[in-house]
Amino acid sequence: MPARIDWVLTDIEGTTTPIAFVHAVLFPFARARLAALLDSPSAEAAAAIAEVARLAPGLPPLAALLGWMDADAKITPLKTLQGIVWDQGYRSGELRGQLYDDVAPALRAWNAAGVGLAVYSSGSVAAQRLIFGHSTAGDLAGLFGAWFDTTTGTKRDPASYAAIAARLGAAPGRILFLSDMGGELDAAAAAGLATCQLLRATDGTTVAPGHQGAADFTAVATLFGLPASV
Repeated sequence: MPARIDWVLTDIEGTTTPIAFVHAVLFPFARARLAALLDSPSAEAAAAIAEVARLAPGLPPLAALLGWMDADAKITPLKTLQGIVWDQGYRSGELRGQLYDDVAPALRAWNAAGVGLAVYSSGSVAAQRLIFGHSTAGDLAGLFGAWFDTTTGTKRDPASYAAIAARLGAAPGRILFLSDMGGELDAAAAAGLATCQLLRATDGTTVAPGHQGAADFTAVATLFGLPASV
């Protein structure tokens, strides 16, 4: 039997949310609106823009941002600015966070059973809250007890997962990390976390050796002795 799970730490893209939603909906939405944000930035956006200039000296901020988007770079100021644009879209109703159908019932069941829920994604914490707070399954943001992004560290560094375990105040072996990416799962396992790879049929995920695999959150629940629904 697996060890008791006290926390489920989940990735978003390819895990709770179809990759197509991120790349075909969220990214184009941000891309079309970044120039306007740069022209009239809020205080939060201005700080991120200054960081863009520091990281890409001599390059116009918009060019740097679009280049990073084309490369799907996990760079904090880019994620911050995307999050600001997406916030506007979610609040206007133009965007709704898409989740796989099995995700919300499992999250609600795990929360009701006293299992802590946390997110670790390369998207900013603000963007994470928006996807779950304005989701197709309703407002799920309140189910989560912690949120982590690239300010914690990169997702392929075991030290990032050790830091998360310390922040959660949990033994690493009692934390289950869910992701579709083998490199992330490897790093989490190196830090002592339990791991499970989501193998979503629509996303064409490549199987990562050395980890449990599950087609959906219902299968995750079965593998790790968690409830699948309330």
